[in-house]
Amino acid sequence: MLHIQKIDSLDLPDLAPYRTMKRPLEQRQQGIFVAEGEKVVRRLIESHFTIVSALLPEKWLPTFESLLKTRPEDIRVFVAGSKEILEKLTGFSMYQGVLAVGKIPPPVPLDDILSLKARPRLFVAIDALTNAENLGALVRNCVAFGVQALLVGETSSSPYLRRAVRNSMGTIFQLPVVEPPNLALTLRELRRCGLRCVAAHPHAESWSSSFSLSASAITPAPDKLKLELQPKTISQADFTRDCCIVFGSEGYGISPAVLEACDEAVAIPMPPTVDSLNVGGAAAVFLYEANRQRGKM
Repeated sequence: MLHIQKIDSLDLPDLAPYRTMKRPLEQRQQGIFVAEGEKVVRRLIESHFTIVSALLPEKWLPTFESLLKTRPEDIRVFVAGSKEILEKLTGFSMYQGVLAVGKIPPPVPLDDILSLKARPRLFVAIDALTNAENLGALVRNCVAFGVQALLVGETSSSPYLRRAVRNSMGTIFQLPVVEPPNLALTLRELRRCGLRCVAAHPHAESWSSSFSLSASAITPAPDKLKLELQPKTISQADFTRDCCIVFGSEGYGISPAVLEACDEAVAIPMPPTVDSLNVGGAAAVFLYEANRQRGKM
């Protein structure tokens, strides 16, 4: 049921999530996120996510009123006379001025994604990825190339940050998210369940030498998982089986602990004058290759 209210004050308590858009930690603690833009809000309305409220210029009300009426929950719709009023509320300029607040869903249990019947399975994990825009671009590529779940490591940003949701163009509403407390241990668990964990490592050749120096100090896992020390290029890797591709930050790549929990490190060949690709671009290359090998491209 809709409750439409024209804004006559920017101090309404129910507008607090829109006033705190620059304080994402507060919103995370409240279990909410902000969707921004006509297309993203439309995709939120079409999703299974719970919607708390919407905030939009008056000219957009006819467009969204019929869509919001299809929702089962009670939704507050705040209507402003102009986009400029909304910009005064939020503190920054907006292209369309269409916003909505949704509830962050509970993380998907690891057992749920391991029980997926569609094979071969294709998961993506992220380690130490903190840039929200890059994370949103990676999510968009995941959905475009049929990834079945995203594992968000404990050192990564949330994919429900406003900028991440916006850059994903709302595709985050279609992607199951797992939030393991320890990504390295979870990758080892995936390997025990038959998934191959592939580290998308821009300097795969350096990983071999650095790992060999530290390998003697590592206590072998109980199941004696073995790592392939010889790095590969993406065309040499096998993505036809169940696998999880691991991406790290552009600045530091994948952490040593997570890297050592993978089966192999794989690089995209490029000239020595280029260090690495943006993580969104690298994800597109890896996921395209996985789909190509599986006969989907």
